[in-house]
Amino acid sequence: MLDRLNEAMEHIERRLDQAIDVADLARIATTSEYHLRRMFSALAGMPLSEYIRRRRLTVAGAEVLAGQESLLDIAVRHGYGSGEAFARAFRAMHGVGPGEARRTGAALVSQPRLTFRLTVEGSSSMRYRVLDRPEFTVAGLKTRVPLVHAGPNRAIIDFVRGISPGTLERLEKLSDQEPQGIVAVCDDLDPSRAEGTDLDYYHAVITSADVPDDLTTLSVPAGTWAVFTVSGPVPRAIQELWRDVFTEWFPSNPYRSRPGPEILRTRLSADKAEADAELWLPVEREG
Repeated sequence: MLDRLNEAMEHIERRLDQAIDVADLARIATTSEYHLRRMFSALAGMPLSEYIRRRRLTVAGAEVLAGQESLLDIAVRHGYGSGEAFARAFRAMHGVGPGEARRTGAALVSQPRLTFRLTVEGSSSMRYRVLDRPEFTVAGLKTRVPLVHAGPNRAIIDFVRGISPGTLERLEKLSDQEPQGIVAVCDDLDPSRAEGTDLDYYHAVITSADVPDDLTTLSVPAGTWAVFTVSGPVPRAIQELWRDVFTEWFPSNPYRSRPGPEILRTRLSADKAEADAELWLPVEREG
């Protein structure tokens, strides 16, 4: 998988002055566009679109300092429809406009080319199972929150704190399928998975029962799920599990992610500092 991903990175380098179709990159990596975006974000720590933008502006920065072409020619070659749009993007990355950079020879920011390598540590193993599930229903309360990669998500914390104990008790009684009890469900994430982009959050249960009208439902079609378990400090252990799934498990197993909700079942310790957790991710076999 990593070799094919590196071939896709080389394809980007050869086409920095052309339109780059993510579907073409996915074909080179022999995976789905959805999985490629998620895999890249987990491995690189930034969305694929952001990496391409930063590589283009790195190359454009060198051309600006070289002084051999007009700023407009450089802007157009790198996909900007006007000098103003190029100047805004250039300043956002480099902290200085292209005209000033050319006049003063200012120091610019560089985004290095990425190459992915597998580091084998062998210090830990990952507990998981893969199972097929028929269609099921998520039922609970829903809100829209920003994506947070590290640390507490205050929007989710505030939302959950506002749910009455009576409502939580009613929810618990509806739970009749795995994962049992109240779960956190994230759906409709931005394909880039960039920090701060919005997602649907459900504080909910998995059920086959009739759902009261005051609750929101999400119908989830039949499919295959990979279920990962972890124990440790909250929220670090859970966030590191998500990272490890994409940086270690997917490259080593014949599965890829597919569109669908992510489900997290968490059971906190008495002091709420640690938790046992299950992470359910929708997957499909490669090939």
